[in-house]
Amino acid sequence: MLKPDLWTCITAVQAPRHVWNLGEVVVAVEAREILTHSLRQPKLSDMISDFLKGKPMITKQTQKNARLFPSTAHTLHRDEFAPDFVFGASTSAYQVEGAANEDGRKPSTWDTFAHSGNKYVGDGDVACDQYHRYKEDVQLMVDMGLEAYRFSISWSRLIPDGRGLVNPKGIQPHVTLLHFDIPQILEDEYEGWLSRSVVQDFTAYADVCFREFGDRVKHWTTVNEANAYAIFGYDVGISPPQRCSPSSLVNCSKGNSSTEPYLAAHHMLLAHASAARLYRKKYQAIQRGVIGLNIISFGYVPKTNSTDDVRAAQRARDFNIGWFLDPITFGDYPDIMRKNAGSRLPYFTKKESNMIRNSIDFLGLNFYFSFYVKNNPGNLQNEDRDFIADIAMESERILREDTAPDEVPITPDIFLGVLDSIKKAYGNIPIYIHENGQKTPHNSSLEDLSRVKFLQAYIGSLVDALRSGSNVKGYFVWSFMDAYELVGGYEQSYGLYYVDMNDPNLRRQPKLSAEWYSNFLKRKPLDSKITKEIAKNVLSHDTLLHNTT
Repeated sequence: MLKPDLWTCITAVQAPRHVWNLGEVVVAVEAREILTHSLRQPKLSDMISDFLKGKPMITKQTQKNARLFPSTAHTLHRDEFAPDFVFGASTSAYQVEGAANEDGRKPSTWDTFAHSGNKYVGDGDVACDQYHRYKEDVQLMVDMGLEAYRFSISWSRLIPDGRGLVNPKGIQPHVTLLHFDIPQILEDEYEGWLSRSVVQDFTAYADVCFREFGDRVKHWTTVNEANAYAIFGYDVGISPPQRCSPSSLVNCSKGNSSTEPYLAAHHMLLAHASAARLYRKKYQAIQRGVIGLNIISFGYVPKTNSTDDVRAAQRARDFNIGWFLDPITFGDYPDIMRKNAGSRLPYFTKKESNMIRNSIDFLGLNFYFSFYVKNNPGNLQNEDRDFIADIAMESERILREDTAPDEVPITPDIFLGVLDSIKKAYGNIPIYIHENGQKTPHNSSLEDLSRVKFLQAYIGSLVDALRSGSNVKGYFVWSFMDAYELVGGYEQSYGLYYVDMNDPNLRRQPKLSAEWYSNFLKRKPLDSKITKEIAKNVLSHDTLLHNTT
């Protein structure tokens, strides 16, 4: 029989009603056996918790054109956002659950990849052991004042064979149905996302989740980072199923980078639309939930003001965002993709186009990095070219003087531009920022000031986005706690809570960012050492934080 679910645990610790009201929370709070019992310790990112709890935070203004300039610091407060705007944190099943071989779970493609000698450190066999330690983690969320928690279901735990019987010791779904971890058995049987068979199997899996957990889950996301999934897994081959054309960079044993990224993405769109149609037809009226899709968005800035570079930046946006949002909004891929990819880009039937169009109630958006883009038409001359060559550009990651080399550059000004472009191109669809966070070495200090600065900057930029009319509904920090990172393993850390991977009890400790976030959420004044430290850094750096357009 199923273990007590996460929802039961949340109510048992008497979380404040406004925190876990499913009418307000974007991510579901339904996890049976999926979370672990490790002690978590907050980081500087816990200072986000301060933000979420309503504690004022010091921020700075920024200006356009991918540059940040000093200006007068001001106080950031939870009450600048509407009551129904949710603040939360995110994780995913493979990255935190552990218990890889318990209770009938079978491998996903990530299990296979992590055990194949890839370049990343470790695997998710134990991870944060949230499968066993979920009660403790729920209490940490409540103590922080977290309003929402985004997490994923492990398909290979709930339905170990990918289809058919439900595992009687499975977990309750966690809002995101698929976070890169399709069952390995389906990859072996018909090559996963390269086969149309996956559409039917994914829909059947989604049906189980909607039926069993939909009375408590009000926000469903079908696929996480669908565009990145197709590129990293089927073009460059740096993540499972590690398919690509022969390359000097990655040792792929099979694949075709010229066609497979397009085919995998095509089937993801069809699977998403099929699951969304099922939900709307069978469950939505009764369960009163919403369903969406998640993509990652990069900021693209022309390298120069030349017409060619400006067009190249727009082309990059079309191949990144338009790849999924054009079919969902207009029923087909962007014209430039049709032109550059030609017959390698699959076609939708009229019936499929109608099914895909308007198949989201909201868009889940992840944002981390931005790039300068330069036109490079020479890429189109290659006869056997891949998805990236089809964009006909060169890119260079945008860095910032105030950001360490191993951290994510703080570019809220560019982030605002992304939100504005989506608003203008696709109608003002509701958006949840599902992932946004700062990377640090895993064993670095709990005084993660850089993460606090990062959170201040992006949360502050959302104030400007809302004032300019963007329909943003919520913000989730990646990640709630240190996890097995899909790029970097255990060497990198994004968590608000530090997890000691060398401790048998996987002790959790709050970072400074956790305190900050908690104070913000609880609407507490920020009169601690954090306030003084932030103010000192804000006033001493020319290129920092918050954004004004």
